[in-house]
Amino acid sequence: MFNSQYDSKLDPKGRLVLPAKIKAAIPEANGSSLMLRMAEDKCLALYTMNEYRKLESQIKSLSINNPEQRMLQRSFFISSVEVELDSAGRLLIPKVYQAYAGLEKEVVVVGMGSRIELWHPEKYQQNIIADPADLSNLMEKYLS
Repeated sequence: MFNSQYDSKLDPKGRLVLPAKIKAAIPEANGSSLMLRMAEDKCLALYTMNEYRKLESQIKSLSINNPEQRMLQRSFFISSVEVELDSAGRLLIPKVYQAYAGLEKEVVVVGMGSRIELWHPEKYQQNIIADPADLSNLMEKYLS
C-alpha cells in the first residue's frame, strides 16, 4: 500500500527517483516493471504490474461491440506504457507523459493506496483538500 506525499525531481534525462518509502513498498523493486498511465486531473498514475492487471482486466471485459466501451478501451491502452525501475530507484518518464502532466523539474509523488500519482506541484495543490474541516465534511458525506 502506498501513502503520503513526497517532493522529488526529474533529472535532465527525464528520470525520476522514487522516494525510498515508495520504492520499499514495491515488490521486488530493483528491475521491476511498472505501468505508467496518463490519469485523471492531468497527473500520471504508476501501478505495480499486479495492480495494473486488475484494472486491465476490467477494461478488457468491456464489449468491443459497444462504441463507447470500445473507445474507452482504446483510450486506456494508448495512454499506458511499461517502465522499468532501475537499481537506483529511477524510472524514465517518456516525454509525451511529461508533457501531459506538465512535469518539468519538480514532481510531487503521492501514495494513493494501490497506485502512485506523479504531479506538477501547482496542479497538485489545485487537486487536494487543504483544510482538515473540509476533509472531515467530505469523509462524513461519503463514508458515513
